[in-house]
Amino acid sequence: MMPNRKQLQTGCDWVELSTTDADWDAADPVLLGTMLSELHLIRAFEESVLELAGEGLVHGPAHSSIGQEGGAVGSIVGLRSSDGVNGSHRGHHQFLAKALTHVGGGKLDPADPVTPAIQTVLQRTLAEILGLAQGYCRGRGGSMHLQWFEAGALGTNAIVGGGAPMAAGNAWSQKNSQTTDLTINYFGDGAAQIGSVLESMNLAAAWKLPVCFFIENNLYAVSTRANEITADPRFSVRGQGFGIPSWRVDGMDPLAVYLAMEEAAERMRSGEGPTVIEVEVYRFFHQNGAYPGSAFGYRTKEEEAAWLARDPLDMVARKMIERGQLDEERVDALRSRVQEAMKQAVDQLLESDPERRGKRRIRPELWPDVGFVNVGIRGDASELDQLRVMDPATTEGPRRDVKFIDAVAEVMNQRMEQDSRIVVMGEDVHRLNGGTNGATKGLAKKFGDGRILGTPISENAFVGLAGGMALDGRFRPVVEFMYPDFMWVAADQVFNQIGKARHMFGGDNPVPLVLRTKVAMGSGYGSQHLMDPAGIFSTSPGWRIVAPSTAADYIGLMNAALALQDPVLVIEHVDLYAVKDHVPAEDLDYIIPPGRAAIRRSGSELTVISYLSMVRHSLKAIEQTGVDAELIDLRWLDRASIDWDTIGASIKKTNAVLIVEEGARGTAYGGWLADEIQRRYFDWLDQPVARVTGEEASPSISRVLERAAIARTEEIVAGLEAVREGFGAR
Repeated sequence: MMPNRKQLQTGCDWVELSTTDADWDAADPVLLGTMLSELHLIRAFEESVLELAGEGLVHGPAHSSIGQEGGAVGSIVGLRSSDGVNGSHRGHHQFLAKALTHVGGGKLDPADPVTPAIQTVLQRTLAEILGLAQGYCRGRGGSMHLQWFEAGALGTNAIVGGGAPMAAGNAWSQKNSQTTDLTINYFGDGAAQIGSVLESMNLAAAWKLPVCFFIENNLYAVSTRANEITADPRFSVRGQGFGIPSWRVDGMDPLAVYLAMEEAAERMRSGEGPTVIEVEVYRFFHQNGAYPGSAFGYRTKEEEAAWLARDPLDMVARKMIERGQLDEERVDALRSRVQEAMKQAVDQLLESDPERRGKRRIRPELWPDVGFVNVGIRGDASELDQLRVMDPATTEGPRRDVKFIDAVAEVMNQRMEQDSRIVVMGEDVHRLNGGTNGATKGLAKKFGDGRILGTPISENAFVGLAGGMALDGRFRPVVEFMYPDFMWVAADQVFNQIGKARHMFGGDNPVPLVLRTKVAMGSGYGSQHLMDPAGIFSTSPGWRIVAPSTAADYIGLMNAALALQDPVLVIEHVDLYAVKDHVPAEDLDYIIPPGRAAIRRSGSELTVISYLSMVRHSLKAIEQTGVDAELIDLRWLDRASIDWDTIGASIKKTNAVLIVEEGARGTAYGGWLADEIQRRYFDWLDQPVARVTGEEASPSISRVLERAAIARTEEIVAGLEAVREGFGAR
């Protein structure tokens, strides 16, 4: 057989860039002096960190960037303050390069590199790494979570590859705010295999986002060499699969990195989309601490010596000396000056330890107040104070009948008309005249592709991108997960990134994001589509949760969610979508704020607590049993927003509680709620808190097995009767 064969080409540039003597001759001496100054400042800083770690004063890891400074300085020194960077757990050099470039205006004089602003950067960064209150994140971020928005330092990240979707989101905001700013996402050779990075490359390429995926290839993970974990250790090849032009550069040559970034930046600023830059660098020390890798047996001393001979600090100094721009004496003076600056920064934070002769300790007055521990998990919701509160359950007035799913689309239409920052994204939300259920009906036609974004099937990338948009603050993303089980695909971005961002970076950063999803038990979609996410989200810090049981409530709760400066999970139920409800006529602008549960039925014998479609099932079960139960519809489910006043008043009246849910017992919301109720109201309870849930198993495809796995009216009836029996015969 002789088939026709044609060699295919990606049609995408992939180049290796290196400098010549002519490049060094043409380089601006001010640029070279700035690079040399930043390199020395970062090196002295890292040496001080390792010294303090050796004294046991750094709580946690000390991932030194010594040896890798050239990549960070070369790529950042030419950036604007409004350009963004985020990085990995080994990110001191990236953060410092951005902060130093910001306060120095991109120009530092090697003869006098330490201005008061530079000294402040050194001290506050060191304070953060030591966990002190004067740090940029008030001591919460430490070594691996460094953020300073004013300088364009978006936050380093302890999750390998975790920053890529966030960087893409920041770049989306830059592009759609009509700027020519760009974002750089720094990660290592290990993250080049991570799904979130590859998903983000695809999304950035599809949407032509001005983001650079910057790979610091230092040849090793902890001790595993790069060529052991991939068939092609030229990691910039990853860009070829997504149509992204890529550069390979010697990262020990800061000028080569600078020139590559200049070329990449020109493409990104002109609207042509993302880039990939891979720099080969070398960490002179082990993954963590002050010992070389050879001390652990995975690198040879010969290999380390060869890389030490290529130190970027020495290279830049030598090139400048060859051109008469410096001499050895001035290089030595620069080294002494930055070391003195670091000594001054250290001395401001440490003192002699009176209990250990010859030892130092952190000044006790510099630690954060322990009362700060929970501050900033969420905002205080004061942004809702000026909005009109109305409870449709207790307010009279003209009404109209609307299906639940139509109310979902109507309130989103209203908010998008009045707030141009709102952007909706998710799989198929822009097609089918409203997505797979009609929740976005009419929105794509009215607001266009720029605000209704159909995404690839890559939840990790697009919810993380939304997280980056939310942190940027210029837009309010509304993300749809077609089914809640898909949160596990995106768990890092949902829980490690979005949920923790405000608190982790100091407690001040708003994260205005809404995540919509639906519970679909009873629809036959099986074990991987039918969970209730409330229990998982309620035990994960940072998220607020709403779960409406009526269309009228949905309007008020969604309005509140879209006004809050926190991430909010909005849970819907397919059983409610087709149900008609009486909603206020011509009124889509009220809110139901946190802390407002609804009493759907008053009673004195038992308190029943539920949400979503189980509220209706609970009403039916109460009618069937004749139990005089008080039924509370929670509406707000998270720890900070739940209405304890209404719950407590009811329990003190009835002295018994039944929590009603539909889904699997193991991930059920009622577990933490029952614990909290028994701790708060133990003295008023005449019997243990009772619960109605589904079975241990996830619902499966078979109609009979699915029904057996979930709770409905019949199971609530049994629960009510069991509680009544607990009081004895009545």
